[in-house]
Amino acid sequence: MSVLPFVLIIGIFYFFIIRPQNKKQKETENMLASLQKGDKVVTIGGIHGVISSVKEKTVIVKVDDNTKLEFTRSAIANVVRDKPVAAGKKDKKAAASAEPAAAAPAAAESASEPAAAETTAADSTEEK
Repeated sequence: MSVLPFVLIIGIFYFFIIRPQNKKQKETENMLASLQKGDKVVTIGGIHGVISSVKEKTVIVKVDDNTKLEFTRSAIANVVRDKPVAAGKKDKKAAASAEPAAAAPAAAESASEPAAAETTAADSTEEK
């Protein structure tokens, strides 16, 4: 009976910590192995650029017209994928229509707060 909790804890650690970490590591390795010339990338330092050449252990990233930086492959955080334009326009319209509805309750709450503050100020003056 006393072994069961330890087995349960090890199982929880495996499924919630170890397994997802291994999966993320494999995805990162695959991403780094598939880097190609012309890919838009972001480094772990936050530098955005386009790969101008790929070597065995390093990549050369074109940051500006005349600026190229050489990074180790492990310094690449992710490859930036451009989203389709049509989907981007739909999302902007949906977000724009949702903003006024979300702003109305917030405006009503902020309008009621000053009234509450005035009430407490009036109560404190009456007590004196």
